[in-house]
Order: sequence, then C-alpha cells, then structure tokens
Amino acid sequence: MVCGAGGQVGHCLLNQAASFGLEAIGLSHEELDITCRTQIGQALERHRPALIINAAAYTNLDHAEAEIAQAEAVNCHGVANLAEAASEFGIPLFHLSSEYVFSGDGDQPYRETDPTSPANVYGATRLAGEEAIRSRLERYLILRTSWIYGEHGNNFVKTMLKLGGKSDEISVVSDQIGCPTRSRSIARVLIELAARYCREGTLQWGLYHYSSSSPCSWAEFAEEIFREAARVGLIDKAPRVLPIASESLPRAAARPAWSVLDCRRIEEIFGIRPKPWRDELRHVIRHLNELPDASSGPAPSRVPFRLYSQG
Repeated sequence: MVCGAGGQVGHCLLNQAASFGLEAIGLSHEELDITCRTQIGQALERHRPALIINAAAYTNLDHAEAEIAQAEAVNCHGVANLAEAASEFGIPLFHLSSEYVFSGDGDQPYRETDPTSPANVYGATRLAGEEAIRSRLERYLILRTSWIYGEHGNNFVKTMLKLGGKSDEISVVSDQIGCPTRSRSIARVLIELAARYCREGTLQWGLYHYSSSSPCSWAEFAEEIFREAARVGLIDKAPRVLPIASESLPRAAARPAWSVLDCRRIEEIFGIRPKPWRDELRHVIRHLNELPDASSGPAPSRVPFRLYSQG
C-alpha cells in the first residue's frame, strides 16, 4: 500500500511496482489522510497489504515555519499513525525521509550514524517522524534522500524550464550543495527492496541513505538543466545562470548549506549503487521533451533577469 501516491515519488512507485511483480495499491491524500488513524485502519482492513510504503509528507519549507501544527500533523503524527497501524497488522513500514534532518553545516557526506540537528521546522518534523517509527516498530526501513526531481509533479527542473523560456539571465543560489535525485530512481530502490522482502520474508531493517552521486550547487544544477534542454530543443536558448549567495534571497526557513548524503551503507548491504545525476537528468529532459506542455515555451518577449532559490 503506497501512501502519498499523488506525489513525485508516490507516482513513480505505482509505475515501478509491476516490473518487479508487485501489485501496488496507491492512495493519494484525498483517498487516505494519514493524520486520521481510523482511515488508515480501514484501508489496511480493506486491502490487506504485505507492507506499507509511505511517500506522504508536508513539504512546504517556508509555510512550515508558520504552519507548525500542520507540518507536525503529517510528518510526525501521521507517520506515528502508520507505524502503529503497521505494528497492529504485523507488517513492515517503508518510509521516505529527508536530508533536512541534518544541520547542513558539515563538509563531509552525512552518514546514517551522524548526529541530527535540523535547521528548520520542516527538518524537525521529518526527524520526529523517523523517531516515531523507530519507537514503535522493529521491522521498518527509513530511506533519506535529497533534492528530488522528475517528470511528475512540481520540482526544481520544471521550474527552471519554465523560467528558461522567459528570461535571458536567472540568478540561482550557489552556496547550497547537494545531490539532485530522480524520483524514479528513489521509487525503484523502494520497490526493489519491497520485492526482496516479499520474496525472502525479511530484510536488514533500519535507516539508509540514497541519493544520486556527485554533489553540485543549485546554480550548477540549473546550468546543466538549461544546457541539456537547449540541446534537445526543449527551450530555444539556454539563459545565463548568475550564481548568488543564499543571503541574497532571504526565506522564512533556513536552507542547509551542505546536503550531501553518504550512501555506502545501502550499497554494502543491498548492492544498490547511486547513479550520476547528470545521466539521470538527461533521461528526465528527454522524457519531458516528449510530453505536451513540458515547459511554458518561449514567451513573446523575454525578460532580462529573474531570481530563483530552491524551495
């Protein structure tokens, strides 16, 4: 049973399941509100799944600073509801988490055993969700990832493509470093591990990191997006990217300067190796180029300048 099936990763989970011989029961927020314990119990009674994969989350970083109760309701209490239900029904819970549980002031890739210290409300609620699972379940798999993008839903790549058709210059922050990770690859990892559990009846449970390889800044990511999009004709011309400091674009929620995850554990235990984000981006741009309305297209008159910060 996939919770949050309408999101970026949830959508891909449903698409990936059949290739591994699994039947995925996808439930969007409208179909299952994880903040309601009764709804979760009813869904489990109705579908009787072998396991739960939770891709549902409150993800608006800036709004979370003011909407603390709403963020906690989904990212903490909702996850606790799922963990309690999984325990009651005797099934495992897979949960997608975030690199925002770390402070972002490091300079080495974060390992699963490194201390957590969220810099904003969103990160704190995500960490609370992880702790809710660990305190209630023995059979769980928490997967932290970073900088999610893909063909489905709203994300940095699609925003850049829209701006790229309207502006000659776009300023993008250059002092936040992370690893862009394709939603399809995240989904494939979760489905592969779900299939392994269904086949073998067990897994090495616990906390894992998975993101693409080769860190970059948002500005470097934007440059590659425009370069590839112009190459395939998705935009007429690649705009110039102007790197700027985060302090030039003040936001309600602090963004971590360093969001790089160490993914050695998932490779050592499961043989799952992160993919280079540039290779993944080429696939996404190619697929978007084949879709109608993939970007807003060239505007009648291009504006000279546009500012952008992730989130």
